[in-house]
Amino acid sequence: MNDFNRAPNRTMTGVQTMDTSVDAGLRTFMLGIYNNMSIGLAITGLVAFFASQSQPLMQMVHGTPLRWVVMLAPLGFVIYLSARVMKMSPGTARMWFFAFSAVMGLSLSYIFLAYTGLSIVKVFFITAASFGALSLWGYTTKKNLSAMGSFMMMGLFGLIIAMVVNLFLKSSAMDFAISAIGVVVFAGLTAWDTQRLKHSYYQIGANAEMAGRVAIMGALSLYLDFLNLFLFLLRFMGGSRG
Repeated sequence: MNDFNRAPNRTMTGVQTMDTSVDAGLRTFMLGIYNNMSIGLAITGLVAFFASQSQPLMQMVHGTPLRWVVMLAPLGFVIYLSARVMKMSPGTARMWFFAFSAVMGLSLSYIFLAYTGLSIVKVFFITAASFGALSLWGYTTKKNLSAMGSFMMMGLFGLIIAMVVNLFLKSSAMDFAISAIGVVVFAGLTAWDTQRLKHSYYQIGANAEMAGRVAIMGALSLYLDFLNLFLFLLRFMGGSRG
């Protein structure tokens, strides 16, 4: 009888141990994503700042046809990583992600010429606080955000089309609307991507190498959410040098 009474305790202890192990693994997985994202953002910021201090480099990058290469290169990196990451080792994928971050920094170096340094720092911290709150909500909420994520992805495609159209129209009213929609879209994507990455951990299982690859792509997703949220907020709140 005593053995029978102790059996449920052994079972419960086993479940608790398994849950603790999964939670620890999930925390490690998500922490790896946030660490890689943070390093990528730091690389982008440093490259952008130091490139902006060189007038000859800025003239070459933004004042010649080379600007199209610099503008389109980050997109090429994203496409390449998305297509090839599952065939790379996690270390190789990480190096490609950091190289992408550096090229992105070069393409964004103009912001230090267009906006005051104080306003850039202010908007960065506002973005960091907003991103942190949104990502925490996406991580902790019990609500399924899949429907919202699908809606935000449709909004993203619409946003890209509107931005291309406005290159020709040059409408200030449309530019304001694009900025407002952009903030909403990337705020929603931040929460959805965080929840999506959390759920992906449970699908990977014990495959550490696969988890490493997914973590890099997760870092890329959250990096893009953060960066775009920052850029759209900068349109609203950035102090122009001109």
